[in-house]
Amino acid sequence: MAIDTIVVDYGGVLTNPLAETFAAFAELARLTADDLARAFAAATEEYGESPMAPLETGRISEREMADRILAQLPEGAGRILEGRSFGELWFRGRRPNKPFLSHLRVLRREGFRLALLTNNVREWEPLWRAQLPVDELFDAVVDSHREGVRKPDPAIYRILLKRLGASADRCLFVDDAPENCAAAARLGIHPLLFTDTSAAIDGISAVLRRPGVPVGGGTR
Repeated sequence: MAIDTIVVDYGGVLTNPLAETFAAFAELARLTADDLARAFAAATEEYGESPMAPLETGRISEREMADRILAQLPEGAGRILEGRSFGELWFRGRRPNKPFLSHLRVLRREGFRLALLTNNVREWEPLWRAQLPVDELFDAVVDSHREGVRKPDPAIYRILLKRLGASADRCLFVDDAPENCAAAARLGIHPLLFTDTSAAIDGISAVLRRPGVPVGGGTR
């Protein structure tokens, strides 16, 4: 079967790296990145899961997630939002990855289908969609908060394949989290771990030329 579909992650792939966004948020909130990391870790220990897990599956609101984090920060740090939402500050440090988006446009012109598979947040959808040409680029968007399940749960990959009407071996999946790539591979999807933009572009090209993995762009 020919690879005819490229599936990409959002944060850290279509944007600048997560570490940059995290550091920018901490600076805007007048915290150190270590303070913020410790707060996330403490909230994870208290609730038995990362604060992002229930947020990205729609089980809690952005405000509830923020309250879990703020409760773990030093006394008085709860004022850091000052009437702003967590997402408003978060997206001040988030930038689209323009070179990679340009490469996706090339792939689309060559006839490949493109899909977005993202762990994301209900309240943040207007913010990230405003930064990306979502409707222009993608034939399908699967968003964890809408599906109630997130990567690396195999269920969300199956939702994606069903929505695309595609078999796993026709898809190449690009993500910056090793566990998400491993989950895709277990379902027969070709994984590519994103480390930086140049390497990802080279990696996509190499996979599409790899012997035994025929390429089939064709007409969408």
